[in-house]
Amino acid sequence: MNAGDRISGTAPMAVGASPRRASRALHVAWGARSVQVGGNAPVVVQSMTNTDTEDAAATAMQVAQLARAGSELVRITVNTSAAAAAVAPLRERLDRIGVDVPLIGDFHYNGHKLLAEHPDCAQALSKYRINPGNVGLGRRREDNFAQMIEIACRNGKPVRIGVNWGSLDQTLLARLMDENAARVQPWEAQAVLREALVTSAIENAERAVALGLPADAICLSAKVSQVQDLIAVYGALARRCDWPLHLGLTEAGMGSKGIVASTAALAVLLQQGIGDTIRVSLTPEPRGDRTREVVVAQEILQTMGLRMFTPQVVACPGCGRTSSTFFQELAAAIQGWLRESMLSWKGRYPGVESLQVAVMGCVVNGPGESRHADIGISLPGSGEAPVAPVFIDGERSVTLKGERIAEEFQAIVSDYVERRFGAGARQPTTGR
Repeated sequence: MNAGDRISGTAPMAVGASPRRASRALHVAWGARSVQVGGNAPVVVQSMTNTDTEDAAATAMQVAQLARAGSELVRITVNTSAAAAAVAPLRERLDRIGVDVPLIGDFHYNGHKLLAEHPDCAQALSKYRINPGNVGLGRRREDNFAQMIEIACRNGKPVRIGVNWGSLDQTLLARLMDENAARVQPWEAQAVLREALVTSAIENAERAVALGLPADAICLSAKVSQVQDLIAVYGALARRCDWPLHLGLTEAGMGSKGIVASTAALAVLLQQGIGDTIRVSLTPEPRGDRTREVVVAQEILQTMGLRMFTPQVVACPGCGRTSSTFFQELAAAIQGWLRESMLSWKGRYPGVESLQVAVMGCVVNGPGESRHADIGISLPGSGEAPVAPVFIDGERSVTLKGERIAEEFQAIVSDYVERRFGAGARQPTTGR
């Protein structure tokens, strides 16, 4: 039997994520800008500041940095009266510098008081995040929650009902534990906790609707810190409601641990078609860049083929054939330059985010990978001739050599972007 006989009559292998889960469409707006979450919208990237919101200048600076890095929604802490008083001035600062990203107010414990006492804060925010597990106890909890929903209705603001593993409604948990004890075969405690998260999110969303909040002004989240728990909880939420879902692994951690854990959890759910907006909750390293969580979220979506944000650089990992670090340095420089260039390229070059660039380190896979990219360079490995062929749209174009390879290749990429994506440009016909 030859290869043709083995595949004859069979369907090609399936590639790509499952169809997106159907959900309501929620709109988070400020001025002329409206970000749709859910419905048929692409998965939205959001982030959160870690400045003291009472310092409107510092917070405005960080919000602007996050927005320029690509965060489409930015959440800020509103925890004190002074922080609430700073929100409207913060919004005004952002508007003056042309940053129209919608702001989400993160409320815990005293949100009902802060929103009531600072109506300018309630209006300046584009969305409220309410954690039903810590708005009060007993009857007071119900009244405080109702007050926040009433303010959201009055101001026409959507709400994220965000339950959290670490601040679960203890009354609800006790109720579910009692029900579990009555089962013939009781569940493990961890399973009851997961069920409590899902139940809390849905029951509070239903209560918000009963209080007058439009059903299409609600988003849900259920944050936990373990990957398998997150996958299970969001799988259940996706099956049991049609509200848009905000994904995020809380307390993911620092550095590679936080990135790996968040990617592992979010990628599984996104592949299943679950998730309408995401945040990668990284603990920043001392004096680290807060925008890293935005970049990681974008890269998760882009590497999965769900969205395009910036041109991607393909680079080999290196081996004994590439004792020189030049290709690594060039790949890092080109990738950084491409991301920085996107700030000005977005408006000038529609579609440039789909650009694929290859920076390869030796003759083994270098020419082949470079041909597969839109534009690529194959650098010489150890013992190879000191020349670097450049491939454009699959064809060998020029060969670079000497001390200015990096600058010359960057100029070639700039020229290619202008020719392919600039005004009046004609798309290549290579089929890639």
